[in-house]
Amino acid sequence: MLIRSGKIQFLFWTAFFSVFLYIWLVAIGLQTFVFPDEKMMEIPQNTIVLMFILYGFMVLAILAGTIVSVMINNRFYTKFFSAALIVALVTLLLTKGMFG
Repeated sequence: MLIRSGKIQFLFWTAFFSVFLYIWLVAIGLQTFVFPDEKMMEIPQNTIVLMFILYGFMVLAILAGTIVSVMINNRFYTKFFSAALIVALVTLLLTKGMFG
């Protein structure tokens, strides 16, 4: 059985949840804004609040993973979280540009 340190396990699970939250956020955004139901005339307020909460949790997970990976000098997770932060910000800017 392969046993890893707690720091690496923290980084793995932080990366997992940040990717999970990003996919969940994109799915809700696509379902709400790009492919809406025919009967839905206006966007529900609770969907927008849920998207803000998910984006906040995702940013917190990415920043926590970035800080820990830099502190323990793990290059793989530092590159991963840097790319994840760039993708999240680019997605936010593209969405703001399309709908804002």
